[in-house]
Amino acid sequence: MRPMKVAFLSPSYPPEMQQYTRGLAEVGATVYGIGDAPAGSLPPALRAHLDDYLHVPRILDEDDVVARALAWLRGRGVERVLANWEVLVLTAARLRASLGVPGMSVDRVLGFRDKKLMKDRVAAANLRVPRSLRIRTASEARAAAEQIGFPMIIKPISGAGSADTHRVDDAAALEAALASMRHVEEASCEEFIDGEEFTFDTICIGGKPAYRNVAQYLPPPLIARTEEWVSPVITTVRDMDQAKLAAGVKLGLGVLDALGMGDGFTHMEWFRKRDGEVVFGEIGCRPAGAHLVDQMNYTSDIDLFREWARVSCWGTFEAPTARKYNAAIIFKRAKGQGRITRITGLVEFMREHGEHVVEEKLLRPGTPRRNWRNTLLSDGHILLRHPDWKTANDMAAEAASEIDLYAE
Repeated sequence: MRPMKVAFLSPSYPPEMQQYTRGLAEVGATVYGIGDAPAGSLPPALRAHLDDYLHVPRILDEDDVVARALAWLRGRGVERVLANWEVLVLTAARLRASLGVPGMSVDRVLGFRDKKLMKDRVAAANLRVPRSLRIRTASEARAAAEQIGFPMIIKPISGAGSADTHRVDDAAALEAALASMRHVEEASCEEFIDGEEFTFDTICIGGKPAYRNVAQYLPPPLIARTEEWVSPVITTVRDMDQAKLAAGVKLGLGVLDALGMGDGFTHMEWFRKRDGEVVFGEIGCRPAGAHLVDQMNYTSDIDLFREWARVSCWGTFEAPTARKYNAAIIFKRAKGQGRITRITGLVEFMREHGEHVVEEKLLRPGTPRRNWRNTLLSDGHILLRHPDWKTANDMAAEAASEIDLYAE
């Protein structure tokens, strides 16, 4: 098989991008990395998977990156331009258009990036979405609240994860949210949907899932992002054929069609209300963060970093798709500020459930505590798996409630 020449944006950051770079090299790609980390700072294991590397001053300066990359790639015969970091998917689409290489167009990618446009296109396919309005000023936000009503959600049009996302229950809460979002140029005001929150994750070939996954957030991300005491849990679902999930999976497939998905990862969030109605949340044409791809790997005992690369380069998916486990990740937040001083409950938990734990990466004493508002990863995690759904979630609940980290 001849090498496939691929330009990959930001191969070193976020850190999981190093795994996708590895995957590309392992399926026979010649990888040209483009990033703002100095070449000398790249880990040796990553450099081994790169054929060449362009250091740019600011990877988020789209116009500058496109100009520098086009000049650098000229004459190299690049056949793919890829990005798996949310903030770079449009940059990759612009480069593809300029180079004339296959892949999703700027317009299609914009449907996955602009949350209002996204919902408009999904709604046009007769799929249930929250009512929403695009806003640019405080006065527009107040008018939107009058039309949509409280409670509602306000979040950036081009945001990622739950950053700068607020539940607004009344006029006072709206003013507080607006004060904290002065740096956000454009936002979406949306109907608040009360229900269980799930993901629908895929690796697509021509918009059709070659691999699919559903995971549940416990509690919903908005609560996890606003309550420091919470130990957020995400659990992948082994049995995706259960009736409870059928409508959500159908919704997800409809969204892929409505937005014109091509090849690669998608990460969608959706709600299941108490009456059984399912409602679209949002979707990105990139993989989930927060180790969810690792969870999917543990769910099926496969390497999706490599399979994504195989799909992106060759349009094939070769790994088995049988689901063996429910995999739960539990993120822990230390009590107190400063450096981690001690961990309680971990020894007892590992003695009881250690055979089901596949990763234990809690910060150790002496390590500075992370800012929990800036990262869902918090102060480390435990990742476990079990073929029985209740058992997996019972163990996750025990880890969430019985293991504590302390800092001072």
